[in-house]
Amino acid sequence: MSGEAVEVRASLWRSRGVWALVGVTALGFASYFLTLASLPAYAVAGGAPESTAGVVTAVFLVVTIAVQTVVPALTNRFGVGPVFAAGLLALGLPAPFYVLDDGVAWICALSAVRGAGFAVITVLGATLAARVAPPERRGESIGLYGLAIALPNMVAIPAGVALVLNGHVGWLSWLSASPVLGLVFLPMLLRSMTSHEDRGPSGNARAAVRAALVPSVVLFVVTTAGGGLVTFLPIDRPDGQLATGALLLWGLAGAVTRWRAGVLADRVGTRLLLPLAVLLGALGLAVAAVGLWTHPVWVLLGSAMFGAGFGAVQNLTLLRSFARAGEDGTTAASAVWNASFDAGTATGALLLGFTFGAVGLPWTFVLSAVALAVVLPLARVAARPVPARS
Repeated sequence: MSGEAVEVRASLWRSRGVWALVGVTALGFASYFLTLASLPAYAVAGGAPESTAGVVTAVFLVVTIAVQTVVPALTNRFGVGPVFAAGLLALGLPAPFYVLDDGVAWICALSAVRGAGFAVITVLGATLAARVAPPERRGESIGLYGLAIALPNMVAIPAGVALVLNGHVGWLSWLSASPVLGLVFLPMLLRSMTSHEDRGPSGNARAAVRAALVPSVVLFVVTTAGGGLVTFLPIDRPDGQLATGALLLWGLAGAVTRWRAGVLADRVGTRLLLPLAVLLGALGLAVAAVGLWTHPVWVLLGSAMFGAGFGAVQNLTLLRSFARAGEDGTTAASAVWNASFDAGTATGALLLGFTFGAVGLPWTFVLSAVALAVVLPLARVAARPVPARS
């Protein structure tokens, strides 16, 4: 039996569609992560006040969230292939032009175009992750998609910052054009989608949005906590060692669970897994808070626990959004899920800043843990099996 299971898992890895998905996803998200933390540093190095450097990221994410809401309509009108190709070009082609000027206005203008491209990549990438494998393997496919995002995350963010701080903006700019190379993988990815797609009962985008709301709200709360951790731990511990170690463990644990949670969900379902993932995240934040008051080792442990819950919640809420929306609603559900993810990250960086300034980081983590505990009943609702459709 175990031999059969290993053979089935290996066959999904050997799928051309999965490899095409991994390739186009890694190239797209590498561009995003390379510039995520480096562009604000580039603007400050060019003379921008530190207080305005965050505008660069804000413009990118605001445009991303806005365009994510119209991707389903664009796909219905023009088709998945042309829209995906346009997204790859919009994300990659403007990047080399960053080297021309380090002014905030110029960086924001280019980032606005790239944000629109990133919106397309996020929505359609998640949609195709659900369609390159049979329905019974969807969790594993979404897990591999998450892994293709998590690995560039761990490498590209520090690499981008290092390139800017060492004066290699030209290299950063050209490397960030990587999504253009993703066009090579797109035909194979689209062919795989066609061969595996199993259309279900017809529906409409509005119904799919409603169906995806509950798991997306759970995701929003968890990513809000994640945005607070990433933003304020380095500020609270400016020596860098503790924050670097904690964020590394957070990222590693999240990468593993985002990948493997899907495999487990294919076998046992999500009814228990999703609430357990949220609970693990809440406990991790509480342990990290205790560590900030007592000993750094608990911060490291808590960050790893929160990362494990964070990664699993990403996979499982996307899986539940698709299951609740039905086959015809995957693109609309993906748009809602991705907008919730990005909005949560931005909200954590903004709103939790007020909490951090008022009561300090340990209590900010405690309050975030309480928020995750409060959302547990909603996680149980999101994880319920979808009633059979007549």
